[in-house]
Amino acid sequence: MADPAPPREALTFPSSEAEKLTSYLPSPHSALDSLFHPSKPFVTLTFATSLDSSISLAPGVQTALSGPQSKSMTHFLRSKHDAILVGCGTAIADDPSLNCRIEGVGGYGGKGLNGQPRPVVLDPQGRWNVTAESKVVKLAKEGRGKGPWVLMWEDIERDVEKERVLESVGGRVFRMSRSEDGLKADWPTIFSLLSDQGIRSVMIEGGGAIINDLLNPRKFVLVDSVIVTIAPTWLGQGGVQVCPEERVEEGARVPVGRLRDVKWVPLGEDVVLCGRP
Repeated sequence: MADPAPPREALTFPSSEAEKLTSYLPSPHSALDSLFHPSKPFVTLTFATSLDSSISLAPGVQTALSGPQSKSMTHFLRSKHDAILVGCGTAIADDPSLNCRIEGVGGYGGKGLNGQPRPVVLDPQGRWNVTAESKVVKLAKEGRGKGPWVLMWEDIERDVEKERVLESVGGRVFRMSRSEDGLKADWPTIFSLLSDQGIRSVMIEGGGAIINDLLNPRKFVLVDSVIVTIAPTWLGQGGVQVCPEERVEEGARVPVGRLRDVKWVPLGEDVVLCGRP
């Protein structure tokens, strides 16, 4: 039987452009590494930013920055990862689809759910009110995405209805111990949990608090690749900025971090910056 025709909203990304990004993406070699070092999947940090380093106009405000070519690139990147991770703030503000719409993946011309990443929402306090009407749940019901996993602190009261909605589409809630300060994400624990569930690569898309937290020098070492879309626009003051906390050594401020193996890839009116910590 022939594969189903892709729906109209399916996207394409030219192989000529994809080749420019390949070295910054998970490979069979990195997947093999994760088998020998199971606590740490391959981690790609990716986001779109304005010229004034903002990812949205204000907290909780959905802001489109990427042009059509770089939007297709994002879906191509998703097809190359086992999971996509976002924070609860992004899930609440955007009601995101968290699936891959590249032509040929499962649900978009391909069989089953091949090429579809697992949506993961970091929601320590159980703030995300996921329902049967949430986009990510509806797409999972339609066979165009996987059911979302939600990561939550173990001492948060159970929401039986939320768990029922997630489990109805193959998703679930995972419970975690609180971090030492009770506030920040415990990334080694998160990555270990995902690895234990067979996740060999994860693409972290935001929001601002998660991005800035991972740019902290003590945590940036956990990131394997950074892919940033820079849009030719200024959002102005009051936006959600990518600006990690300052770094002080011997009483003096020093740069927080720097990328190596850098490549700049023009895509339409945007430019994509690729690098490694």
